[in-house]
Amino acid sequence: MDEELNIPQEPTEQEYNELLRVRREKLSALREAGEDPFVKTTYKKTASAARILANLKKYENKKVSIAGRMVSRRVMGKAAFAHVLDGTGQIQIYVKTDEVGETVYEAFKRADIGDIFGVAGTVFVTHKGEISVKAAKIELLSKSLLPLPEKYHGLRDPDLRYRQRYVDLIANPEVKNTFIMRGKIINAVRSYLNKQGFTEVETPILNIIPGGAAARPFKTFHNTLGLDMHLRIAPELYLKRLIVGGFEKVYEIGRNFRNEGMSPKHNPEFTMMELYQAYADFRGMMDLTENIFANVLKETGVAPTVTYQGTEINLAPPWRRLTMVEAVREYAGFDFDKLDFAGAYAAAKELRVPLDKADTWGRVLYAVFDSVVEEKLIQPTFIYDYPVEESPLAKRKPSDSRLTERFEFFIYAREMGNAYSELNDPIDQKERFEAQAALRAKGDEEALRSDDDFVTALEYGMPPTGGLGIGIDRLVMLLTDSASIRDVILFPTMKPK
Repeated sequence: MDEELNIPQEPTEQEYNELLRVRREKLSALREAGEDPFVKTTYKKTASAARILANLKKYENKKVSIAGRMVSRRVMGKAAFAHVLDGTGQIQIYVKTDEVGETVYEAFKRADIGDIFGVAGTVFVTHKGEISVKAAKIELLSKSLLPLPEKYHGLRDPDLRYRQRYVDLIANPEVKNTFIMRGKIINAVRSYLNKQGFTEVETPILNIIPGGAAARPFKTFHNTLGLDMHLRIAPELYLKRLIVGGFEKVYEIGRNFRNEGMSPKHNPEFTMMELYQAYADFRGMMDLTENIFANVLKETGVAPTVTYQGTEINLAPPWRRLTMVEAVREYAGFDFDKLDFAGAYAAAKELRVPLDKADTWGRVLYAVFDSVVEEKLIQPTFIYDYPVEESPLAKRKPSDSRLTERFEFFIYAREMGNAYSELNDPIDQKERFEAQAALRAKGDEEALRSDDDFVTALEYGMPPTGGLGIGIDRLVMLLTDSASIRDVILFPTMKPK
């Protein structure tokens, strides 16, 4: 019996160390025999597990060459059955002494679960009805020196799964489907924007002045220039420079970095899609958001109604649209249109809302929304007319200078994206930066830094512009029913052990 079938429970530390010793001894024996398993450079495959299993009529009784990792084996005297896992799935192989020769067969019996083989043979169906490959030739292509998680317990510890994603993908092959879907989602976003005439661009990740969002940046140092630099927190200010320069529709899909807390919804590095369209406003961005989602659903084959963590979410447009004042009135019971700062402050106190930074009517409004309302927004909802204090890059609302033409949209009580009618008044923008600088002076490390070159760009004239950012990771979480952002990032940030 081989190790994979002979361990009814997880091995002890002593047993595990013995497995390691045995595997290295096997490697030494192979090398002494002139059969080093790490010198192979290539192997020609003619089929995959998935193709064979899906096209039996095409492949039955035909010769194929497959390659993959052995994940199970059952030895029965002069013959053995095993399962090989390749990039598309797993398939059974049948290895018999009479077919491959006694020397090769004995070597196969000594091989370990996790070893990678090339198998050339004929496709057939066993008496039990399982599609298999009868090996005529089998080659060891790479040796596994560490034992895989045994089949009874698998790899279930989330912390270990995230740290060793390579083992997670072997032990839990279904995990790969999440990342295949992630690629399809990103491609669907990209293809829709390309069809709408947007140009994909790339902007700097190393920034001297990190801007475009209220967040704490990561710091680094450029040795040659002798400069402190930061990893970008958003590409916004560079993308809007391109609008000034004459591009009318631009977008970027890439990583942003924010030196903030970690949670099931937050990872320090994450993927955003950010776009800007000249001669559009925030309402046009609402329509565009709905269209992007509709196209993603269409291209990925996901139904408009999805179930996320047991809750049914209807993504079909149109989505609900509420001003922040309307949302607070509906969900918190106070009409901020009828309250001055003192009244708003008293209402927030009654709701037990934290008010550490709430020194204006707008900040109180946002604090109430953030603490009381957001958690109730389960179905897709646009919340617009944000306070100017919380929106230093958005255009003011013409009818109420306390507010801006900004929205965020929420699904399952979490922010999924953010959009503005972009502020293109350089004088107002300069004043907003100065207000943010005052906040930084008071200790707010997330306040925006002043970017004088961006103000200069606006002084050359930027057309009315709509901007939109969508969190790709949270979108993938939603469409793959993943509870944590770490489930949709191949190698999430982890504290070293």
